[in-house]
Amino acid sequence: MPIGTESVALGGGGAVEGRPSAAADEGPRYRGRRVAVVVPAYNEENLIKETLDGIPDYVEKVYAINDGSADRTGAIIDAYAHHDPRIVPIHHDPNRGPGAAIVSGYSRALDDDMDIVATMDGDGQMDPRYLHKFLDPIVDGKCDFTLGNRLISPEYRGTMSKWRFFGNAMLTLLTKIASGYWSMMDPQNGYTAISHRALERIDFEDMYPRYGYLNDRLVRLNLYGFRIKNIPHPAKYGNEKSTIKYGRYIVRVSNLLLRDFLWRLKMKYVVFSFHPLVFFYSFGSVLSMIGLLGGGITLWEKMVWGYPVLFVHGTLSMLVFMMGVMFLSFAMLFDMTQERQNSTWY
Repeated sequence: MPIGTESVALGGGGAVEGRPSAAADEGPRYRGRRVAVVVPAYNEENLIKETLDGIPDYVEKVYAINDGSADRTGAIIDAYAHHDPRIVPIHHDPNRGPGAAIVSGYSRALDDDMDIVATMDGDGQMDPRYLHKFLDPIVDGKCDFTLGNRLISPEYRGTMSKWRFFGNAMLTLLTKIASGYWSMMDPQNGYTAISHRALERIDFEDMYPRYGYLNDRLVRLNLYGFRIKNIPHPAKYGNEKSTIKYGRYIVRVSNLLLRDFLWRLKMKYVVFSFHPLVFFYSFGSVLSMIGLLGGGITLWEKMVWGYPVLFVHGTLSMLVFMMGVMFLSFAMLFDMTQERQNSTWY
């Protein structure tokens, strides 16, 4: 799958029952499954070693992506590949974003016929000792995607700043609405694992290339009815410096989520099948906006033009707004029901 300019080193093989493979059944396994880990890294020369050193022995391939780093990250990855045949260096030049790095790793994992593909960032925040917890639900057939959850308790959040926690909470709410995964807890978490069949089914090659890929990927998974599971794990914050500007990031990702939400409704509830929740979302949005607009006009007439108390205008605006909120609430309830009842793959 051509996905852009990159250089790749080292290959590997193995056989999995049900899917042909060019090589014999060799290499490490986790409960009989071929496991790969995608590690995107951008200017992580001080932390990439810790991440690569901690990858468990049962992992067959480690796709380490140097995403146009200006430091020694790429050289360190290449050096590791010389003494560890599991390491597959992938170099992007120039920088294309973490989402594009994940796509490069996913593409190679499909080419190498991996059964489960995990992702963990190259900044050392994700403890590889917890990897088996991400793999077990997929191996057991309970879900096709596992997602780390650092927000479940203050202990697991560690030293996460209040501003960062607030930003995560806001994006979690917006991502729940956009993706339809109402039980999902920490969508900004890059510690994940995905099954071969889900990776093969979703169209990931045009996934959002920057940090919004985390949210975009969930929308694509929900479209095809794949189950996900939250995996609690502690956050590790040390010397790494986040390059995310949360003010602009929240605005940018909010716009992405709005487009993803409308696309999911169209595809899942109109094109693939039909559900009346589309009408509830439509009527609710229109009525809510009319109610807010009417309320604003009423206040303007009272405060600027000096009209006497406008009871009728205000009451009508409030009633229309409340009807809109009711329609939206029913739409969300229907969406939650669809998440619980969907058993397409199970």
